[in-house]
Amino acid sequence: MSWSSTQVTLAARPTGYPDESTWEVATTEVPEPGPGQVVVRVDLLSLDPAMRGWLNDVRSYVPPVGIGEVMRAFGSGEVVASAHDEIAVGDVVSGVFGVREHALVDGAEVTRLDTDLAPPSTWLGALGMPGMTAYFGLEDVGRAQPGDTVLVSAAAGAVGSTVVQLAKARGCRVIGIAGGPEKVAWVEETGADVAIDYKAGGLLKQIRAAAPDGVDVYFDNVGGEVLDAALASLARGARVVLCGAISGYNDETLPDGPRRYMSLLVFRASMTGFVVFDYEDRYPEAVAAIGELITSGRMQPRETVLTGGIEAFPEALLGLYRGVNTGKLLLQVSG
Repeated sequence: MSWSSTQVTLAARPTGYPDESTWEVATTEVPEPGPGQVVVRVDLLSLDPAMRGWLNDVRSYVPPVGIGEVMRAFGSGEVVASAHDEIAVGDVVSGVFGVREHALVDGAEVTRLDTDLAPPSTWLGALGMPGMTAYFGLEDVGRAQPGDTVLVSAAAGAVGSTVVQLAKARGCRVIGIAGGPEKVAWVEETGADVAIDYKAGGLLKQIRAAAPDGVDVYFDNVGGEVLDAALASLARGARVVLCGAISGYNDETLPDGPRRYMSLLVFRASMTGFVVFDYEDRYPEAVAAIGELITSGRMQPRETVLTGGIEAFPEALLGLYRGVNTGKLLLQVSG
């Protein structure tokens, strides 16, 4: 038996925002699994800011997607065929399946999901890579302590909203930055002590009013002007967690860089980058902590699910950079 599978491959490397020339959509046949393999019907695809970086032919923490290769993407789905001793047909799993309807993968590369704890959408969000990123960035890199003032950019996004709720659970005072009244209102609902609308202008003034004694931990998902405003608002000994810089991912030229970096010297602060894959052996720790918060009602994950199937992927990805999502952005493929 084989399965027909529509897939999206990289046709050309984009300059600026990806457009229709970036992608090729085609249909292929997926064969029966060989020993140790499984076939997964992909139900949900994760849309992540890092995807734009994977399209550039530059040295990074993972190799770029090659021309002609299926676009890399995390996803979840149901096993429809298995030649793996520990994975059964009907199991719900997650993994790096790529942008396609059916994926033939090594069974060792998938994770079975506990859908009694949370639905698959949450396993791609707060219990998935965004949640792992939020947890280890806040705990290990930011070293957040009870009573700290924690500032979070993109606080209505997948990682940022999880950081807000983790920091509140840790006993921190939390300030979230988001764009627009609706997102700001939701950031407040998640427990932020103050929610700032960067689109309202005067960001530096807003941050300083919210944190008159300075920011102890800044969790940066945005870069650019937001990073500069945060650097100008640090407390002595502050920790800046460099997670991402979505504001510049589609720029055609390199940004000028932080203008306020000397604040790190003045305030004896540090700015540290990290890659979540380095913590892979500790994922169960983060899943247990976040899962307990969800079960107890102290964390409210949210997902924005777009429809349209595989063919909708190019436009759905652009929606991520336009801020169409509140919480985790996903594309429903089937199911």
